Amino acid sequence: MENKPVYDLKSVKLPYLSGGLLKLFAALVEGPLGGLLTPSLFESAGINWMRKQVIDEPPTTMPIHYVDSLADQSLSVPEKEWPRASAIYPSGFQFASVFDYAKAYRDGKTTPEEVAVKLLDAIDASDSTAQPLRAMIAVDRADVMKQAREATERIKAGHPLSIFDGVPVAVKDEVDMLPYPTTVGTAFLGKSPAKEDATIVARMRAAGALLIGKANMHEIGINVTGLNPHHGVTRNPYNPNHFTGGSSSGSATAVAAGLVPVAISADGGGSIRIPAAFCGVFGLKSTFGRVSEHGAAPLCWSVAHLGPIAGTATDTALAYAVMAGPDLHDPNTLHQPLPSLENWDQLNLNGLKLGIYKQWFQHADAEVVAACESMLKQFEGMGAEIVEISIPDLELNRIAHSITILAEMAQALSYTYAEHHKQHGLDVRLNLALARATSSQDYLLAQRARTRIMENFKRALEQVDMILTPTTAIVAPAIPKDALPDGNSDLSTTIEIMRFVTAGNMTGLPAITFPAGYTKAGLPIGMQAMGRAWEEHQLLRLAVNAEKVVERKAPQVHYRFLE
Repeated sequence: MENKPVYDLKSVKLPYLSGGLLKLFAALVEGPLGGLLTPSLFESAGINWMRKQVIDEPPTTMPIHYVDSLADQSLSVPEKEWPRASAIYPSGFQFASVFDYAKAYRDGKTTPEEVAVKLLDAIDASDSTAQPLRAMIAVDRADVMKQAREATERIKAGHPLSIFDGVPVAVKDEVDMLPYPTTVGTAFLGKSPAKEDATIVARMRAAGALLIGKANMHEIGINVTGLNPHHGVTRNPYNPNHFTGGSSSGSATAVAAGLVPVAISADGGGSIRIPAAFCGVFGLKSTFGRVSEHGAAPLCWSVAHLGPIAGTATDTALAYAVMAGPDLHDPNTLHQPLPSLENWDQLNLNGLKLGIYKQWFQHADAEVVAACESMLKQFEGMGAEIVEISIPDLELNRIAHSITILAEMAQALSYTYAEHHKQHGLDVRLNLALARATSSQDYLLAQRARTRIMENFKRALEQVDMILTPTTAIVAPAIPKDALPDGNSDLSTTIEIMRFVTAGNMTGLPAITFPAGYTKAGLPIGMQAMGRAWEEHQLLRLAVNAEKVVERKAPQVHYRFLE
């Protein structure tokens, strides 16, 4: 009889730093004393433990899931295969969807120009309040209005580019978009406008999307709260005293606040799924190489994914249809089968096996676990079979991911480090200094660990169609007063937030987050599903069935432009 693996993830208590203490500690770690401080920090982070592990597997430096032949042209899901209507209208609060915008435009109830004016005014109004959402950090009013006029004219003439024509879409400031610079959330990068749209932006623009500007983000995507000392902390529309999550913080805020139904986002360690879960919306991280990275800042190339955050499952599917597919500008995308939405809107789960690693699943706050367990019962009622599984080496995954993403970010920013590292936020300075103290052996060991981790999840997904967990172990934390305006370092909370998400990045497997309920205090709870490579349509099917049974609640801060 095969022995079950020991569940080895732990909740830990690490020092909380903010204000002057964080500033002093970051300076010490960056300086000559750093060599004395890092060993104890590496011990706490588990890096010393990983260095002692025997990992015989060869390294996997990119989690590419190969298919038989390479694509030889740029392709996306044909428009005839896109959703033709919302799969469902969930009970409770209704987020304005892409179809709602399209119908309002075609019925003559409003125009993209009128929506653009209201939207721009709402952004200005929010940023002038005592608790600004700070969803957007760069909005070119003239460019937005020009796009809106052109969309209005096309729709009036009966020639919209697609269902997205004139529909507002925000773009994370990690992704190139004309006519904006790409600052990646920093104070010193992006002094010149991008030279061209990233592929994902170009595809949205070709569909007619009203690209409203650059969304805020946690600086260089290195943390998961959304506290940016340069552009302002993003605030959660469900409770502005709480974090939005990161690093795609502005994207999730913009969707939850009703500024846009869809936002372009990025995910190197949960950065789509965490803020989407915290803000009660949907977020899809596709298979590695499914969505082109061309035009995205090269921060963490082996774990990076671009994708949508959206208010509904249908809008997530629509956005995925536009974004996904081979791109000759990105060789990693050429290994994929053509993307499909086959049966994504099938409103039952007959035949699906959903895997639960019970100890992992239940390693979260009680309200989070209760909401996700309730959803499991709903899925059983829809025809799914719940199967208990086990997955070894989850602690190895956690540490290997940390080393991988931090080392890649440190190298990506090595050219600016000497001159500009003190212009980073304090938490970024601390993380980059620690990353620079890791070695090439650490990085290669992490890639050897990745090979094992990918095989572990492959074996699990031979037993089931998907692996289900909470998205985060806690809901959106309150914003500590001592963290403003310069930031904080709260690694204990970071570990709780990231517990379930990083495996998707290390393995390159697709993962989605969808709303599973709310706490008694009204904060959203997210549930995550990971699937087999290239089976995003199955994840979307699960998400739309979850949407069918969750009664959505209204955010405290929300704008409507169609009424």
